[in-house]
Amino acid sequence: MSKTIALGNLSGYLTRPTASDGPWPGLIVVQEWWGLNEDIRNIADRFAAEGYLAFAPDAYHGELAQIGENEKAMALMQKYGMDAPQAIHSVYPAFKTHPDCNGKIGAVGFCFGGRIALNLAILEPGLNAACIFYGGRMEMLFDKLGAIRCPVLGLFGDADVSIPVGAVEQFDKLLIRHNIPHEIKVYPNSGHAFFRDGDPQSYRPEAAADAWERVKKFFAVNLV
Repeated sequence: MSKTIALGNLSGYLTRPTASDGPWPGLIVVQEWWGLNEDIRNIADRFAAEGYLAFAPDAYHGELAQIGENEKAMALMQKYGMDAPQAIHSVYPAFKTHPDCNGKIGAVGFCFGGRIALNLAILEPGLNAACIFYGGRMEMLFDKLGAIRCPVLGLFGDADVSIPVGAVEQFDKLLIRHNIPHEIKVYPNSGHAFFRDGDPQSYRPEAAADAWERVKKFFAVNLV
C-alpha cells in the first residue's frame, strides 16, 4: 500500500510492505537530480517488498525534469539543492516516530540523492545506515565525514566521468581514518546511473544486480 504524505518539511511517496505486519524499519529513499520520478517510486516499492517502510521525499516540491533534460534538472537542483539537506533531515524525526516505523532508519540515495543521503548521515547521529549510489559532488562533504556514526555502503562505477576513481579512493581512505564501518564497491565497465533500469544507455544489469544484493544485505544487517 502506498500514498503521498508529508513528513517533516517535505511531502513524498510512502510505501509499505504487504507480506508482513508492521511496524517495520524505515528507509529514506532520496531522488536523483531529476526529481521524485517513477524510477525512484519503483525503487521505494522494491524496498517495501523487502520488508521496509520506504519514504521517498520530494525535494523539488512537485517539480520534475525528465531524464535527459539536463538543463532543467540543473536549474531545479540549483533552486532546491541548498535547502535539500536540512529539508530531508527534517524528515528523520517524523519518520522515526511514524506509527508504522519501528524506530530504525536507513537512507539510500542516487547521484544528487547519494550526496544528500551521505549528508544526512553527517547531520543525524541517530541514523542507522547510509547507502550512497554514485553520490555526485560528494567531495564537498569530505571534511565533515568524521561526524558520521553509522555504517556506510558506497557503490560506484569505474567509468563514471562525474566521479573520478581518485575521489572514491579518497572517500574510502577518509572513512578508514575516521573508523567508520563501511564497504566500497567499484563496478568495472560501469558509468554513472548504472542502477537506473529505465535508461538502457546507462543501465548495467550485472552491476545493478550485484549492487541490489549488497544493499539488501547491508540494510538487513544494520536495520535489525
